[in-house]
Amino acid sequence: MILEMKVPSPGESITEVEIAAWLVEDGDYVEKDQPIAEVDSDKATLELPAEESGIITLKAEEGDAVEVGAIVCLIDMDAKKPEGASTTETPKEVETPKVETPPKEEKTTYASGLASPAAKKVLAEKGISTSEIKGTGKDGRITKDDAVKAVPSMGTPTGGSRGSEKSKLSMLRRKVAERLVTVKNETAMLTTFNEVDMKPIFDLRKEFKEDFKTKHGVGLGFMSFFTLAVVRALKMYPDVNSMLDGDYKISHDFQDISIAVSGPKGLMVPVIRNAENLTFRGIESEVKRLAIRARDGQITVDEMTGGTFTITNGGVFGSMLSTPIINPPQSGILGMHNIVERPVAINGEVVIRPIMYVALSYDHRIIDGKESVGFLVAVKEALENPIEILMENNPKKALEL
Repeated sequence: MILEMKVPSPGESITEVEIAAWLVEDGDYVEKDQPIAEVDSDKATLELPAEESGIITLKAEEGDAVEVGAIVCLIDMDAKKPEGASTTETPKEVETPKVETPPKEEKTTYASGLASPAAKKVLAEKGISTSEIKGTGKDGRITKDDAVKAVPSMGTPTGGSRGSEKSKLSMLRRKVAERLVTVKNETAMLTTFNEVDMKPIFDLRKEFKEDFKTKHGVGLGFMSFFTLAVVRALKMYPDVNSMLDGDYKISHDFQDISIAVSGPKGLMVPVIRNAENLTFRGIESEVKRLAIRARDGQITVDEMTGGTFTITNGGVFGSMLSTPIINPPQSGILGMHNIVERPVAINGEVVIRPIMYVALSYDHRIIDGKESVGFLVAVKEALENPIEILMENNPKKALEL
């Protein structure tokens, strides 16, 4: 019996996927539930498992765009498993290392049209290849005078690699590119900045991070502090937690925080649902879970849909300052950056403190300047006074220690 495998629907509103890679070859024997392909949608990359065991016949090529419900392969369920066949990768043949015979040294003479030792030295200092010079000496050899008069070419290749490669962007990357251009063209995006003294958080982490990790199995990072500070600020400035739908404003009474994480297929933005109901432990656990799923390529479309506000951390890559782009249809995004020790004035004295620059990009069509600045100041206040504002003056209780 021949089974026709069709493209399943990866999620609502997705009508087409792209075959990113076949994990098996035409004519292979596959086991039921064995991953046979990776497919890209405009939101995520998903694995396609074999529905039954048998010999597979591929009906689409890598890079093909296929509609949801289309047949991508056939599986002959009556075919018997070949002798010695395995679904695991067979070891490659061990190649006998080839011993390269060193090239014979060519005897150089002035009569061979090459450069004299003195000319070679001058050309090497100028970064000029002998192949670029026409010698005027006997039998066309390059003299020292030829080398002295040679002028280095501006922009002419001098023997370095100049290869190039053209490859098609994945469907996910193309969709990201399309959305970014749309955001720039269709929103009134502005960015406001501030700075945060991270010493209070540094002190808390130094005191409690070991106990926190021992008890809860996750680290006490910066993301839980920032997420809770954002949740508080969104409650104070609800327009930042809203979005436009044509002539209407959609307001939310919950805070679903999208967290930008780097995955094997590029940037992904999974969502922490109802972050307002989570503790430090809950947020750190959810961030870890989502980051691992994104790293392993297991993140689903549902896990990346429906956020009301985004936090992105360019600081992990060394960014000092940036203007993050809004994640549509949201109206705001907070950018975290690297932490650098800087001299600051406190109580009339110059002291060294760990400072982070933060940025809020927002859609000015729905968020006014007063609200955007007030929101970012509220985030700053919470981060610089975490014990009082985020922990109700009881760090151990807040951290569930």
